[in-house]
Amino acid sequence: MLRTAVLSALAGAALTLTAGCAQNPATGGSSVVLGSQGREVSIGEEMHQKIIEEGATYDDPELSAYINRIGQRLVQNSDTPDDTFTFTVIDSPDINAFATPGGFIYVHRGLLAYLDNEAELAGVMAHEIGHVTARHAARQQTASITNKVVATTAYILTGSGELADASNMYGTELVRGYGREHELEADGLGAKYMYNAGYDPDSLLEVIGVLKDQEQFQRVKAKSTGKPVASYHGLYATHPRNDQRLQTVIRTAGDLTTGETLANPEVPGEFRRQIEGLVWGGSVQSGRDENRYYHNKLGFSFAHPPGWQVTAGSKEIVASAPDGSASLTLTIRRRDQAANPRSVLESSATGKLADGTALEQAGLQGYTAVATSGDSASRLAVIDYSNLSYLFDGRAGDFAAADPGLMAAIQSFRPMHPRERQSGTGYRIHYIQVPRGATMASLAASVRIPDAETQLRLLNGFYPRGEPRTGDWIKMIR
Repeated sequence: MLRTAVLSALAGAALTLTAGCAQNPATGGSSVVLGSQGREVSIGEEMHQKIIEEGATYDDPELSAYINRIGQRLVQNSDTPDDTFTFTVIDSPDINAFATPGGFIYVHRGLLAYLDNEAELAGVMAHEIGHVTARHAARQQTASITNKVVATTAYILTGSGELADASNMYGTELVRGYGREHELEADGLGAKYMYNAGYDPDSLLEVIGVLKDQEQFQRVKAKSTGKPVASYHGLYATHPRNDQRLQTVIRTAGDLTTGETLANPEVPGEFRRQIEGLVWGGSVQSGRDENRYYHNKLGFSFAHPPGWQVTAGSKEIVASAPDGSASLTLTIRRRDQAANPRSVLESSATGKLADGTALEQAGLQGYTAVATSGDSASRLAVIDYSNLSYLFDGRAGDFAAADPGLMAAIQSFRPMHPRERQSGTGYRIHYIQVPRGATMASLAASVRIPDAETQLRLLNGFYPRGEPRTGDWIKMIR
């Protein structure tokens, strides 16, 4: 439905970019690009608007303002200080950050938890700003841009593993890297912007270490599960931990700058104050709409008109109007892999079929038609999701008047968003000062999550070994 249309529109927009040549203010050279900068902004704005509308952002105005303040300071000290940049925190536990065309920078809250200070956060953001100022997206092939935009939007808006797989993604790799040379170029530009803004560029190297620890843990975990290792797309997807070339690029950033360097903008304790209470793991934000039905076990949802009641039985789910004037019945059967939604509908319908239409919504395929028998009519539909087929039967006393609403309910069927599956208060990051004699093992004993000690080590930079000192501030999960 809406999501499929949006993804298609974004893909079409990306495909309309045409090749050209432009002077790049960040790199100083002429770059072959795939369209105007204005067109890049248009694509980025379309994607950003859908992310906002779908509620994928993290609801913490103070943290958002803090992120924006850091980002705008970096932009003011970049090669394009007059360009407009938008910084957004995504409500996802993934350890990731990415940039889209036109100056839209996204940082996942999952990444924020593993950083130790503002300079490291500035390093991640400066790297992404470097991708934008160097116009790396526009310097890729058109198909590559399309894949990045569609894949990223699909995952954020639907949380669908099937869509992620269809977009050639796995794990947390929402946007694949731009290639070693572009990543290194973004690191160099990011280091320069950091230096100009008053941050220590060496903090970029600290981020490499933080993320490499996470990658090492994922590799150890993958051996026991057989799953592929996911990776952050930029800062550690292409760089070894002791990459001498990267270290040279970052540590010479100061020599490449011109003008007066600003004083270090970090306020002691400010980063810790902003991260205190940050959600860790799955989202705890309320993502449920009172006018939608949610099936937790099967992971689907559909909307219904305000005031309708939904009754779920062992054989069917019935949504009905308060006065009984209209109803929509949903039955579920095992999917016949040799059949398609149209053939299933036609073989199960009673009466004459008319107005048959294919359905494409949220990455799902279906078919709908109106069945008439004598003086009665019904709105039928079949939608395939995972290994099941969902059969809808909508009826009403005044069918012609009710049919648009029945159709809208059918077209609203989709997989549940990740946050819609969440329940309870969840977990949050809290800082404590290490008590005398405490170890990572003793601190983890009170944390009720899998791999508690390992997770605390990753959060605090003690992976795979090491112990904090008495009085140190460390992050706990509660």
